Amino acid sequence: MRAFVDNSMMLSEGLYKTRPIETLKDIVEYTTSEYPKRIAYMYKTSHKEPFKELTYGEFRDKMNALGTELIHMGFKNSKVAVLGDNSYRYALTYLTTVCGVGTIVPIDKNLEIDEIENLVSRADVEILFTDIKLIEKLKPLLERNTKLKNLVVMNDSYYESQDERILSQDELIDRGMARLVDKDYTYIDAVVHPDDLSTILFTSGTTGLAKGVMLSHRNLAANVMNTSKMFNIPKKGRVLDVLPMHHAYEMSCTVLTSFYQAATVVICEGLKHLQGNFVEAECAVMLGVPLVFENIHKKIFRQAEKQGKAESLQKGLELSKKLGLSKIKAVNKRLFKSIQGVFGKNLYCLIAGGAAINPEVIEDFRAMGIPIIQGYGMTESAPLITVNPVKHCKPASVGPAIPGTEVRIINSDDEGNGEIIVRGPSLMLGYYNDPENTAETIIDGWLHTGDYGYMDEDGYLYITGRKKNVIITKTGKNIFPEEIEYYLLLEDDIAETIVYGKENMIEGDLLCTAIIQPDFKSLEAKGITEDEDIYRRIREIVDEVNAKVPLYKKIRRIEVRENDFIKTTTLKVKRHVPENYEYKFDDRTFDENRRF
Repeated sequence: MRAFVDNSMMLSEGLYKTRPIETLKDIVEYTTSEYPKRIAYMYKTSHKEPFKELTYGEFRDKMNALGTELIHMGFKNSKVAVLGDNSYRYALTYLTTVCGVGTIVPIDKNLEIDEIENLVSRADVEILFTDIKLIEKLKPLLERNTKLKNLVVMNDSYYESQDERILSQDELIDRGMARLVDKDYTYIDAVVHPDDLSTILFTSGTTGLAKGVMLSHRNLAANVMNTSKMFNIPKKGRVLDVLPMHHAYEMSCTVLTSFYQAATVVICEGLKHLQGNFVEAECAVMLGVPLVFENIHKKIFRQAEKQGKAESLQKGLELSKKLGLSKIKAVNKRLFKSIQGVFGKNLYCLIAGGAAINPEVIEDFRAMGIPIIQGYGMTESAPLITVNPVKHCKPASVGPAIPGTEVRIINSDDEGNGEIIVRGPSLMLGYYNDPENTAETIIDGWLHTGDYGYMDEDGYLYITGRKKNVIITKTGKNIFPEEIEYYLLLEDDIAETIVYGKENMIEGDLLCTAIIQPDFKSLEAKGITEDEDIYRRIREIVDEVNAKVPLYKKIRRIEVRENDFIKTTTLKVKRHVPENYEYKFDDRTFDENRRF
């Protein structure tokens, strides 16, 4: 077992100065009083129109009015659910609730109605905020759930309904404004304690498996403050809001951290508008999942190929990496001027989170003068655990622990690879109404993440895989699917893959099996369109991968899939759904000589 690393000591000289906070209300009160005229949110109601703006002062006024009315309606200390598209209204619902009403329960809007109903019931939700387009889908919940009293529509005008239980957010704000005029300060004067439950976040999974992570004000406030010691948004900088707000990474690292640092959050219109919105709003920062950045990386190289500049691009990258030209901005800009323009003139840093990213993507972007880093976290840790410093990034690592957070590697093998456990002020209170799973996850004050990894001599963490995904052979060898998937995904002809252990009744062991979805556009460009030719090309790639790994890690079965894998709302492939294990061709297995 390795000793833990306390990053608050290791990087003390390189940290940004922060103000102490204990609750989310501390964040809101300070920023809205100090910077009332600064732009809090930029958003669009029509693609062709310019961005609209909402100041911190205007946000505070709406929040105080909405909170006042909710308390008057009897929702003090209630569970309040929110599901819908990203918007300032979503953030308004979230912060209004936690700063004096009760506990917020963000729910994935893409879940099926049965799953939503299950989570609303399990979390004891009494009022639910949603988008107008979801109202018809959610109306039946009012009849079937005895605790749920109201639905509230988050849109830019009054929502008129014959059902008195369906209300408009603007209507509630107007009512609350009138009460404030009459000096009703019950919401404004509400006391929030650091250890109060602020949020219940359900982890991904089916309704039977999803766990409700309970986060206190202290958990989230500490994470925001300690993240800000490691990462500072440029003054008056703008942050593009891309990931779903129900996701812990987006809410904490984009929405709450931006509020704490008085930055402007720009609501993205959708993934297809990502680059356009980033440039138009002159954004500086964006948190995204690896697939977003990897797709942009591929587009850059494909565009270079179309223009006949692929070779010069590759040579420029090699030169930049060798001579460290990314640090010499004038030279680097001449080499990669057109590529840097992809993110506009104000780019400060891109941040990859939510899953592992190909280190070569980070290396290439940084060599082209596009700063990008990656971090690591879990919902159970509110969520950030580690993050790379912008100027001292190690592309293959998720970085050192944020200040105040301790990381240990336990039960490590000869190479120092073992399970990652974490301790610190952001550690969750537990799982809602689930003491058994809480006791299995938090042991002696340490969060057992279920992730495997190791640390280098500088305290930087490297993730090697998930504990529950590990393939254990009958000889006791451990195969991390993520490692094999990494090698496969280096090839343009492979779009996505899942590596897993498939039972072999004859050998009585698990066969390292790869389900592969080819990149049919890439193959078609090479004139490969027939099934057998596609399979032959996939087999060639697998042979190349097998040449890089020890005998026990070699892929012994290939299953080629035609359709996209089912993914989470943050674009991660779901490993544990049966539909993702369907494939187009009959499976093919290596014989004893590792041939087909």
